[in-house]
Amino acid sequence: GSSHLPQQLKFTTSDSCDRIKDEFQLLQAQYHSLKLECDKLASEKSEMQRHYVMYYEMSYGLNIEMHKQAEIVKRLNGICAQVLPYLSQEHQQQVLGAIERAKQVTAPELNSIIRQQLQAHQLSQLQALALPLTPLPVGLQPPSLPAVSAGTGLLSLSALGSQAHLSKEDKNGHDGDTHQEDDGEKSD
Repeated sequence: GSSHLPQQLKFTTSDSCDRIKDEFQLLQAQYHSLKLECDKLASEKSEMQRHYVMYYEMSYGLNIEMHKQAEIVKRLNGICAQVLPYLSQEHQQQVLGAIERAKQVTAPELNSIIRQQLQAHQLSQLQALALPLTPLPVGLQPPSLPAVSAGTGLLSLSALGSQAHLSKEDKNGHDGDTHQEDDGEKSD
């Protein structure tokens, strides 16, 4: 009976070692899969951060462009207000009507303008690709396409959107001033 006990102990020790080895391999496989997932998430995180920076830069650029366009609109409105009194009464009415029509930009008109600008931009890209049919002289590089063509579309959309938005603000804020000046001119 005593010779049977060490053999059973060896068998259970061997089984335990095999089970521990199997569990270790299972944990190692789980660790490896979690490490791969962690690496994948880290790369996605860095990609998201890169996109965030890119969108932040685009947003900042669009904001600057919007403020620039707002200042241009304000200056042009000032010029119109200064020049308008020097026109004849009939021309003043025509110009005021034209200014009001210019301020009434609708969404379909904006879509049409943006579509035309995108088509023109794409056409210019295609023409730039078709230009180097003959070999270029030594030292000249072929024209390259812009990195983000959607950004260009966004910039044009921003500029148009800011002009339309400003037109509404100007209509609410500046037309009253213009009409007061015109009323003063008319009473003289």
